[in-house]
Amino acid sequence: MAISPLPFEGSKPQWLKVRLPGGPEFFELKRLMREQGLHTVCEDAHCPNVGECWGNRTATFMILGNVCTRACGFCAVHSGRPTELDLAEPRRVAAVTRTLGLEHVVVTSVARDDLADGGALVFALTIAEIRRLCLGTAVEVLTPDFAGNWQALALVVDAAPDILNHNLETVERLSDRVRSRAKYRRSLEFLSRAKQLAPALLTKSGIMLGLGEERDEVEATLADMRAAGIDIVTIGQYLRPSLHHLPLIRYVPPEEFAEIKAVALSLGFGHVEAGPLVRSSYHAHTQVPARG
Repeated sequence: MAISPLPFEGSKPQWLKVRLPGGPEFFELKRLMREQGLHTVCEDAHCPNVGECWGNRTATFMILGNVCTRACGFCAVHSGRPTELDLAEPRRVAAVTRTLGLEHVVVTSVARDDLADGGALVFALTIAEIRRLCLGTAVEVLTPDFAGNWQALALVVDAAPDILNHNLETVERLSDRVRSRAKYRRSLEFLSRAKQLAPALLTKSGIMLGLGEERDEVEATLADMRAAGIDIVTIGQYLRPSLHHLPLIRYVPPEEFAEIKAVALSLGFGHVEAGPLVRSSYHAHTQVPARG
């Protein structure tokens, strides 16, 4: 079925409506983040699940500041010239993880093309600090592509996260328009190399629907992911952060997500999260066995 290239102007469907965040757990976590000078992608990227996740005392830390050197057409995180590089940040992330008693922590970052290693050292230090302070906590990292710096990738892999996530975001045809500076094939190589460096490492990636992709392109992308050895995939709905971002072409109904999930499972992925509200870290704690 062909998809219209024109933006969709309809109202948000019922299946995408969520409660406004609130409750004591939400405000306690927000206070703790502010006190420690930490950022979360939950807030900076306008995640629709922030109320649910923070209510369950889970969050995705965003290290290396909150200013990104890239300006992707789908992303709400501010872009510009970063000035922040705080080598004490890993210790604070680990301390908050311990305070919250998290069994699974997700660490992501803005892209830092201004740094020679793209921020890989700070990722590695953060993993090490969480391991030191939080025995038994599973660690997932969601990294940029480090501009194809494979030594930087090896530095993160050597720190031994439980899951290494790097998102393709969309199908190959739309990739250059959707993603700033990132390349579809380079992202696949990034994930494939991570698997080669550490075969037991769980690798993960995700895409958004509603940007104008065709169904056969989605299935081709899933096949590319499996060929790269990716274990876990997330598939969610693109939601336009503002009028300055890429237009939304359509809302994908839940039944179509279910069909695509079935296709993904048939390809051999170990875990698939697919649905309108799914984001990279949605139900992340269910995707890796507990550490002993």
